[in-house]
Amino acid sequence: QVQLVESGGGLVQAGGSLRLSCAASGRTFSSYAMGWFRQAPGKEREFVAAISWSGGRRYYADSVKDRFTISRDNAKNTVYLQMNSLKPEDTAVYYCAAGSRATMNPPFYEYDYWGQGTQVTVSS
Repeated sequence: QVQLVESGGGLVQAGGSLRLSCAASGRTFSSYAMGWFRQAPGKEREFVAAISWSGGRRYYADSVKDRFTISRDNAKNTVYLQMNSLKPEDTAVYYCAAGSRATMNPPFYEYDYWGQGTQVTVSS
């Protein structure tokens, strides 16, 4: 069992930055791949980024590539999402997830555990 708690969301102006954190409980964090997803009002949840258990592989949605960076610190049981050059269309609730099986296509892993989400609002 893995419990995930996101933090770091908030209100930011377009062009600004935020760093989201996702703290995981349990001693097996380093054996899971981690992902970030988001869901805007009235829209389906979409994949944002993923990182392998070691951090050696990273994947991004085209909409955030070159603006967002996913990273992890296995010693701290935490995964991060650094978001730069934010746009109003990035406004959403952001969720982190832990996965154990790789897939060929996005979202690149099958996710077993989900956090409760953190709100990110980007004003124009």
